Amino acid sequence: MSLPADAVRASTRYLHQSSDHAGDGVVVLDDTDGFSFFDEQGDGFDLEERGALRRVPGLTTELEDVSEVEYRQLRLEQVVLIGVWTSGSPTEAEASMTELAALATTAGSVVLDALVQRRDRPDAATFVGSGKARELAEIVQATGADTVICDGELTPGQLRQLEEVVKVKVIDRTALILDIFAQHATSREGKAQVELAQLQYMLPRLRGWGESMSRAAASSGGRAPIGTRGPGETKIETDRRRLRARIAKLRRELVGMATVRATKRSARRRGAIPSVAIAGYTNAGKSSLLNRLTGAGVLVEDALFATLDPTVRRATLPDGRVFTLADTVGFVRHLPHQIVEAFRSTLEEVVDAELVLHVVDGAAPDPMGQINAVREVLAEIDAAGVPELIVVNKVDAVDPTTLAVLRQAVPDAVFVSARSGAGLAELVEALSARIPHPEVEMSLLVPYTRGDLVSRIHRDGEVLSIEHTGTGTAVAARVPVDLAAELEPFRAEVHAVAG
Repeated sequence: MSLPADAVRASTRYLHQSSDHAGDGVVVLDDTDGFSFFDEQGDGFDLEERGALRRVPGLTTELEDVSEVEYRQLRLEQVVLIGVWTSGSPTEAEASMTELAALATTAGSVVLDALVQRRDRPDAATFVGSGKARELAEIVQATGADTVICDGELTPGQLRQLEEVVKVKVIDRTALILDIFAQHATSREGKAQVELAQLQYMLPRLRGWGESMSRAAASSGGRAPIGTRGPGETKIETDRRRLRARIAKLRRELVGMATVRATKRSARRRGAIPSVAIAGYTNAGKSSLLNRLTGAGVLVEDALFATLDPTVRRATLPDGRVFTLADTVGFVRHLPHQIVEAFRSTLEEVVDAELVLHVVDGAAPDPMGQINAVREVLAEIDAAGVPELIVVNKVDAVDPTTLAVLRQAVPDAVFVSARSGAGLAELVEALSARIPHPEVEMSLLVPYTRGDLVSRIHRDGEVLSIEHTGTGTAVAARVPVDLAAELEPFRAEVHAVAG
């Protein structure tokens, strides 16, 4: 189910208590035009209006065709979204709520309603304040929702107290993202990383999860509800001691897996093969780009977090230089720190790379916001210093005005379409200019009996010229230092050059 790009920009309505029905709990729905009231300071509104719950239409994903439900053979979870806008522009607020709706849909839910409240900071007790929590409870009852999803990370106390008011399960953005990761993890390492992140999130929240689990079981028709898949299904019986023991065991396992991954990276470095890591926002087209550049045949799916396990493939530049290209997990705004910590070993592919191919969805509502979100995560994993090449993807779906703005905002970027192949020649040219050359330039005369060495020069080095003579193969090439040592007996001239 796709969400319209301008869904949140549609007319927005807000809820407040009617003075005509004071005390009777009647919620009155007023219409306003667009985001005129959605200013950063709330100017022109009294305190009550500034703190009102404003409905965000266009984000509902109710199924019109019941056959979709029959096809899935599952009753999809019915959810209401609630966000607190504390700072930033209206564009950032609407992008965050639109993304939350997409995440909820990816997790397998139907979005019934979406609301946002403007306040200086989230309420310490119930996230939205006691009065608005009661209004939210009325909306939940009226829509028949199973779950409330909050656009932020709730403390254990906020989670428990909001659930007591709305009487249905409450999860936050972090739990939602962890749930999606649990559904998409396929490798042993990926599953262990997701489980570790879920357990670390769950540990301080054990007290409040019992009630929500019982409510979820009653409302989901036997289907594991959002936020409960993976290790979540056994958390009621798991006490803190057992949880900590499991966390310690997972960490030991992941250390062993990280060692294997580091060994593979070291082997590539010993072979002087430059590495390029593809990073970027989830669903920006990273896997599609990897397939275009390497023919890797990696799963390409129009879904958030379709790729969790890093894929490393070899690619060859037009001049014969070989490099590796690693596809990594996608990022989102406010990526849970538990995910960043648990996936740190696989994100080392980015840290150790000579170049980061930062893929941006040019057709997204807020591409610059995506760029900033990705850079925040790169800084968190100490990869901010790795050279970056921004690749704006999906240009075939971007209108000319937006494209012109992007070209001005990121003048050094390469603009491509992984789907159509547009701009790929320019991308390869940019990669050729940025990927380091082998370290030693040599002029060689290799006897015909050592054709294996010529093959290695082609595979691991960069051939500058080649000529077949009466006594052997004359080759001028740049090669790694270790190969240069083996070629030493056949050199005509050798000198070190900068990488």
